[in-house]
Amino acid sequence: MSLPAKHPPISTLSQFIPPWPPKFTDKNLPSLTGKVYIITGAASGVGYQLAKILYLKGAAVYIAARSQARCDGGVEQLLSETRDETTHGRLGTMVIDLSDLKTIRPGVQSFLKKETRLDVLVHNAAVMSAPLGSKDKQGNDLEVGTNCLGPYLLTLFLEPIIISTSTQPNTPAGSVRIVWEVSILQGQLAKGGMQFESDGTPKILTGFMNNYMQSKVGVSWITGLFAERLGAKGVLSICVHPGLMPTELQRHQPWLFRNIMRPAMKYVYKPPINGAYTVLYAGFSPEVTMEDNGGYCMAWGRKCDLPDEIILAKKSVAEGGSGSEKKFLDYCNRQLRKFL
Repeated sequence: MSLPAKHPPISTLSQFIPPWPPKFTDKNLPSLTGKVYIITGAASGVGYQLAKILYLKGAAVYIAARSQARCDGGVEQLLSETRDETTHGRLGTMVIDLSDLKTIRPGVQSFLKKETRLDVLVHNAAVMSAPLGSKDKQGNDLEVGTNCLGPYLLTLFLEPIIISTSTQPNTPAGSVRIVWEVSILQGQLAKGGMQFESDGTPKILTGFMNNYMQSKVGVSWITGLFAERLGAKGVLSICVHPGLMPTELQRHQPWLFRNIMRPAMKYVYKPPINGAYTVLYAGFSPEVTMEDNGGYCMAWGRKCDLPDEIILAKKSVAEGGSGSEKKFLDYCNRQLRKFL
């Protein structure tokens, strides 16, 4: 088990109110002409703002969303907002519904017919606080299915083109990346990082945000898995908490949050462009290196240690850990086997 480099601790206050300004922005990016990127959930919010940044740097950007209508809406809005810009790349669409695993292979096949490289894959799409009992199309818990299983399967299908890109001549190690968006992992974690039923299925947790947070712990473990799988090929896999922002992700939040807590949070929330800067840092900053493979970044561009609970889960019970990571990845592999 390899672990990312250690970093100075970040206080609870600083996690919720990060230092300003963002550390890495579009002004730090070189031309991205000839590079190709996929961003899931890029029709709105953080994903859309990130797509806009990359497009204006000359990149080929694929807006991945759950329907052609959402993809087209994102493209149309982006073209409208950038029509007066002199530098731009090209836009593509990729229809994949992460809550329906059978849609992912066709979406990837369509992409592979058009492109021969993939420089950065950004897993931005997610669902949060869905009504209790919500399921994906395959009958899995909706948050685990959409936030973990779908992105895991998508990455497996894209793995060959990611490796091909990273192993091309003169490609620096760590410049080809997989970025996985998570949350503030330091709080509200289940014991062992995740709780399981007797058959190894993640338990559906009640309570505000508990199930969502558990799914994001799962994302951090998938991040580490691909760091192990692809690190020798020069691919960097890293998870990132973009920051606190009002986005479509909160559409399922309960009435109390949407009508009382969220207005009060306006003093903490930042616009989605700031979250895009955080993801930009994780996906493009030269400060993030192969030493950080499998690691964790926070707003607005800082490297941070994964919580001890998540690290201990990488060890078996016999080794002094909880063994939760292996149990979760075994569950994922069982669910995905029929789609590979």
